[in-house]
Amino acid sequence: MITHKKIKAGKKNIEAIVVKLQSKNLILLRGTCGYVMCGYLNMKAAERFKDVAVKITGISTIEEALKTSVHSCTSSARKSGIYKGQPIREVVKIIA
Repeated sequence: MITHKKIKAGKKNIEAIVVKLQSKNLILLRGTCGYVMCGYLNMKAAERFKDVAVKITGISTIEEALKTSVHSCTSSARKSGIYKGQPIREVVKIIA
């Protein structure tokens, strides 16, 4: 099952996608210039592709994702002003 929502991020919107897998949910918050993803994100690949990518952990819903903070991020994300520990509510405004 796939759930898709639009979420307000400042004056813009981001896409929030949940894919129900076998035992966990894959959570993705996608903006126009970057994305936030659950622990399924391969940070080495995201770094290699120079993506503005943020990893979050310990979540299973969109609501939990929006209440957590950055676990890790790519160097491109850091150049965009994103840092470890930053609230995701701030991050979505940057990537929107």
